[in-house]
Amino acid sequence: MEATASTRGSAVVRLPRTPRMVSVEYPGLVRDVGAVLRTLGGEEGVSRVRAFGRFRFPTSTMLLRVRRRTRRNKTQVDTEEPVQPEVRFEMEIVGIVTTVYKFQGMSDFQYLAMHSGPDGKQTSMYDKVLMLKPEKEEFFNRELPLYIPPPIFSRLDTPVDYFYRPDTQHRDGYNNPQVSGENLIGLSRARRPHNAIFLNFDEEEVPTKPLDAAVQTWKKVCTNAVDRKVEEELRKLFEIRPVWSRNAVKANVNIHPDKLKLLLPYLAYYMLTGPWRSLWVRFGYDPRKHPEAKIYQVLDFRIRCGMKYGYAPNDMPVKAKRSTYNYSLPITVKKPVSHTVSVHDLKQGLGTAGASSAKKSASSRYKLKESIYIFREGALPPYRQMFYQLCDLNVESLQKIIHRNDGTETECTERDGWCLPKTSDDLRDTMSVMIKQIIRSTRPALFSSTTSNEDGKEQLAYESGEDEDDEEEEEEDFKPSDGSENEMETEILDYV
Repeated sequence: MEATASTRGSAVVRLPRTPRMVSVEYPGLVRDVGAVLRTLGGEEGVSRVRAFGRFRFPTSTMLLRVRRRTRRNKTQVDTEEPVQPEVRFEMEIVGIVTTVYKFQGMSDFQYLAMHSGPDGKQTSMYDKVLMLKPEKEEFFNRELPLYIPPPIFSRLDTPVDYFYRPDTQHRDGYNNPQVSGENLIGLSRARRPHNAIFLNFDEEEVPTKPLDAAVQTWKKVCTNAVDRKVEEELRKLFEIRPVWSRNAVKANVNIHPDKLKLLLPYLAYYMLTGPWRSLWVRFGYDPRKHPEAKIYQVLDFRIRCGMKYGYAPNDMPVKAKRSTYNYSLPITVKKPVSHTVSVHDLKQGLGTAGASSAKKSASSRYKLKESIYIFREGALPPYRQMFYQLCDLNVESLQKIIHRNDGTETECTERDGWCLPKTSDDLRDTMSVMIKQIIRSTRPALFSSTTSNEDGKEQLAYESGEDEDDEEEEEEDFKPSDGSENEMETEILDYV
């Protein structure tokens, strides 16, 4: 099929019966076809197209071979003007492309420890930086350039075009967060408008009423009788007990989590530091002035694991909240899973029994189980790290430790509150022994290799608290994950 440069218009072309072809958009500059084939696994690897299944995209295009032929004429002698060369295009349909393979992800990053000499020559520093065997002190005292790889290269797996935008225009009354010596970078975003009042342990006065913005926000949301009923229930809870954790509130009041974020700042303030950190305190109540408030102090408890405790992390009955193998990128969209309705469910919904069960489920739709904030003997915690209030430790031996100094409290400290020094350590040791007994009873095979004498020595070893530093290192892997039910890690992010 031929066409000249001056020809315009359209034509009907009959496609020849050519073999179906596959296109590969190679993610690089092709200079050597042989090298490209080797990176794709050779001709044999390219022929096995199933190996690139997740990069396959259907298409319907033609592969054309276009030739541009130019005939140049000699300049006429009498006119001495150049003659326009004759250009002709020849097009040939090579085949029809039915499948194209695209590699749209970003390539892997490689950080090279190279040193540039005075002559510009690059020298590898791997032998001098990377320690492959035990070395003497001289190896660490050598004068070498500092090579520290960046902590992260990219949070995204696909390239994104960044368009320079003007500064964000905030609403009237917005002030940029103050930058102090302790926080040189400052907040990454503006404080969320939930209007909560935060209090540190060293601040003298406690707030007696909520912010006007918190009152207006809750009044705007509280539009029906159900919300007013929940408000009255929570107000009664704070009258009975002036300090609550959010999990404890969620286990006693049926309210949507988003509305609870607006209701709590309307009735209480939030403690950031001290023995009541991560807890909500009723307005006007100062636990630092009431010794009886020690039962409301918080206890950060983590299930201990390690070979010296008799079981490895993988053998724990309480599994981790999140695994590094199931990590999702920040751009991942989590679609809700649709629940299949069976015929039995439909029949239940049509009868009176189904109506009563639906009503019952609606009354406790957002409630959590009591185990989320109460510790009982013989039961394992739902998570490896829990924040309990001392009054929610429903074990007699633990309550004896808490009330050892009743009537003799003289000072409220930021570490121990109204309790005796190291009360939290004694509580953790006792709870760890109870947890170990539960695991021993449910999985005796883990402890079959240890004798009773070794168990007694081991128990005394970590009950004494001498290995506290080692314990903290082993427990570092079991901090709560994003989205967990532990208030200290996640709750403050709702308001800051």
